[in-house]
Amino acid sequence: MTLKAPCLIVFVLTLFISLVAQLPSRQMQRKVDLARITRLERDIPPLMAEGDIPGLSIALVRDNVVAWSRAFGVKNSETKELVNENTVFEAASLSKPVFAYAVLKLVDGGKLSLDTPLNKYLDSKDARYDVGEDPRLDQITARRVLSHTTGFPNWRPRGDKTLKIYFTPGERFSYSGEGFVYLSRVVEHITGEQLEVFMKRTVLDPLSMTSSSYVWKDDYEKRKTFAHNSVGMVSGRGKPEKANAAASLQTTASDYARFVVAIIKGEGLKPETAHLMLTPQVSVAAEGANTLSREDPPLSTTISWGLGWGIQQTAGGRSFWHWGDNGDTKAYVVAFPDQKSAVVMFANSTNGLSIIREVVDDAIGGQQPALSWIKYDSYNSPARLMLKAIVNSDAETILAGYRKHSLTSDNLNQLVHHGPNPGAPGNSSIKAKDQSPSTILLNEQQMNTLGYQLLSLKRLKDAIAVFTQNTNDYPTSFNTWDSLAEGYMESGDKVSAIKYYRKSLELNPDNTNAVQKLKELGG
Repeated sequence: MTLKAPCLIVFVLTLFISLVAQLPSRQMQRKVDLARITRLERDIPPLMAEGDIPGLSIALVRDNVVAWSRAFGVKNSETKELVNENTVFEAASLSKPVFAYAVLKLVDGGKLSLDTPLNKYLDSKDARYDVGEDPRLDQITARRVLSHTTGFPNWRPRGDKTLKIYFTPGERFSYSGEGFVYLSRVVEHITGEQLEVFMKRTVLDPLSMTSSSYVWKDDYEKRKTFAHNSVGMVSGRGKPEKANAAASLQTTASDYARFVVAIIKGEGLKPETAHLMLTPQVSVAAEGANTLSREDPPLSTTISWGLGWGIQQTAGGRSFWHWGDNGDTKAYVVAFPDQKSAVVMFANSTNGLSIIREVVDDAIGGQQPALSWIKYDSYNSPARLMLKAIVNSDAETILAGYRKHSLTSDNLNQLVHHGPNPGAPGNSSIKAKDQSPSTILLNEQQMNTLGYQLLSLKRLKDAIAVFTQNTNDYPTSFNTWDSLAEGYMESGDKVSAIKYYRKSLELNPDNTNAVQKLKELGG
């Protein structure tokens, strides 16, 4: 139908008014993003300093494009070489969603079924994998791997060639990297390609993730960051020679953000498959990711797992997320599909996730139940302050105040920022228990982690003091005695190590670590 002049004028005016009406909201969106970027640029450097995080890279997705990326700090705390936007970080477990996406492309291509037992795809000599004769292997499928319901542990004990199934596959969630490695063996068999070749052809090249690889590349020698320990000291640099579907992806924040955009848009997958990837497959335990020993754990009301992604339900809608932890490197991503927005962060420090709550709040805001579920201490938590205070002083001095219930955050901050002085624990300026509403008290896991951080710093005497405190506080826990034994073993005190491994084994005859260590120690 041809519009007459008056009608055409009305139509044009209506369209103009409609476009003008949208301008404030678009301008407001730009202002909101500018405000968030300003906060991130203001807050990240001091947070890194407080958290002893040498280097960090971050990218924001807005309206399904990588709208902003920024690098902070240094690649190496010794050389002081600056991080830039081309710096390569370890994705750690953020490797898993990328692999899951590739697996779903195989599903779309009819080469793999989500619900066929994986051992059906393998030759008879490989069909039992490393599980042996456990018949429950026949129940492990790609869907159960991607939703972490295989019954496998996260990782088997070091040196153990046998992989144990702890519960009937499909029964419940328990996070497992081993499952992804098993599925990657199947993928290699189906495709006839090594994993790194398959991932490059299927995902990295199509999404222009040109800086990304599941194995070491020559140009990473100049581009990749170094890892750092809990006090910001260089601890090494991973150079993966063999691809690991669960943990070996090397990438940049911008590259990974491009992958996240593809997930939000459903790019490269059939619509029903893209939807399925972000559809809850199983509820997770409220207590955390590992439920190998809990048959019927209470379930989270806000967090579930899709196919490769964690799913969280918030007042702002459903989002998908994942975290990465390769020890002295950390990573995090969260994306809100309805808002077409996301944040990706990589850090070259064991403390990288200690500031993630503040970073995500600046970048996106809103509720983030996943951050509580993964249970990482904040940069200013009592446990972190105790570590820094011990490094500035010694464990016995700090624990003396702890045992007297006279240790507070104020005391620790004084030691952290000003070093030992008349206000140190045990001296007259320490407040008595009834004077302080913020007396420091750590739980078993926090104290145990503190001990291992000191052990990694080679502060052996301090580590043993902390482990000993934990056995005093939790004398019936086999794990506290196991940790104390390890402290003595690392210090070369074989007699004490044997004594405390035996104590741990008495409390828990199923402690396979103690059994193995006693064999090694001849005890």
